[in-house]
Amino acid sequence: MDKLIIKNTTIIPMTGNNHLIMDGEIGIEGNKISFAGARGSVPEGWVNGNTEVIDARGMVAMPGFINCHTHAAMTLLRSYADDLPLMEWLEQRIWPLEARLTAEDVYWGTMLCILEMLKSGTTTFADMYFFMDDVARAVEETGIRASLSRGMIGLAPTAQQALDETAVFVEQWNGAAGGRITTMVGPHAPHTCPPDYLTKVMSIAEKNNVGVHIHLAETRTEVDDIKKLYGKTPVRHLNDLGLLEFPVLGAHCVHLTEDDIKIIADKKVGVAHNPESNMKLASGVAPVPQLLSEGINVGLGTDGAASNNNLDMLEEMRTAALLHKVTAMESKAIPAYQALEMATVNGSRILGLDRVGMITPGYKADILLIDFEKPHLYPKHNIIAHTVYAAQSSDIDTVIVDGRILVKGGRVLTINEGEVLENVQRCADRLLSD
Repeated sequence: MDKLIIKNTTIIPMTGNNHLIMDGEIGIEGNKISFAGARGSVPEGWVNGNTEVIDARGMVAMPGFINCHTHAAMTLLRSYADDLPLMEWLEQRIWPLEARLTAEDVYWGTMLCILEMLKSGTTTFADMYFFMDDVARAVEETGIRASLSRGMIGLAPTAQQALDETAVFVEQWNGAAGGRITTMVGPHAPHTCPPDYLTKVMSIAEKNNVGVHIHLAETRTEVDDIKKLYGKTPVRHLNDLGLLEFPVLGAHCVHLTEDDIKIIADKKVGVAHNPESNMKLASGVAPVPQLLSEGINVGLGTDGAASNNNLDMLEEMRTAALLHKVTAMESKAIPAYQALEMATVNGSRILGLDRVGMITPGYKADILLIDFEKPHLYPKHNIIAHTVYAAQSSDIDTVIVDGRILVKGGRVLTINEGEVLENVQRCADRLLSD
């Protein structure tokens, strides 16, 4: 396919100010958007015999969702350990089972994750896990976009192995799959990675010019442990070590002091807000309205399916908007358009993606078409509010990543769904029977 044109659609371009384009059309050539505007925007002579046309009448076009923090292959552990606090959940249930995972398990778990994400409109995800070559292979095969990091626990017996694998992985895969794959280094958290270990992690990041993906201030236990060890908060601790001099994706950032927030703002740390996981594990509520008011870039993540328990960014976006209204007792906290920004363009900036997250000329063609001809989306008083507060993942008709149609009519074109489900169940059964 040389060119693709989407016609007769309402466009949420995410270029600011609640802007909508009614009766719009979008032109895509290769992996980039050539034009986006109201009817009549098609340049003379642009359409040729190889141009595919999508009639998107009754649909809304918007940038694909960017899931800023997940652990893809943890789909294999969905509903394996529920209703537990974080450290008990990790130490007694999750980590023992993860120790038995194979590369094949991680591949099929990641394929299931990508299948679920594409069906629910995610076009980019940031993953931290292990057997990352197999995660990257799944990304390469399916056409999705991803920022990948090999998770590292400095206190584990495999600490040096994780460093060695990270050094190879970031060099081998950064920019792979035609640029759809980027890499970061992934130290698990300040309380699981001692200072000397983080120094080694930073050396890899510096050598390869990549950012850092790290869990940060997720629980009170983490904060208390770091204070006992170093006499400071996790954020201050990382800042004093020099880690925040790198581009940092801080996952969670729930328990922050005023000083922490100032440091995060000054160092331009990107925050991945994971409201449903934080709620389910009773970790707390991140001070997102305050972070946003300080100019901090906040994106959205689902975390892994074992602690959510789905990967639905529409649901995550709605939860974020509603949660902060009730915790702040302020109905204007996280208005609909700001929630959309968190789910799209903010995530792109946090991950350092080049020209992703808007529907505007020159940007990568990562686009969703949402079918608005549904009872729960009528009457059409406010398209943006409907998208945040009423739309469902089953409404997503078409997903385009890097100019390629990956989902059409709600069906993923690049994945054999039956094969994935069969292999995932086989892997899960083996994990629990060994």
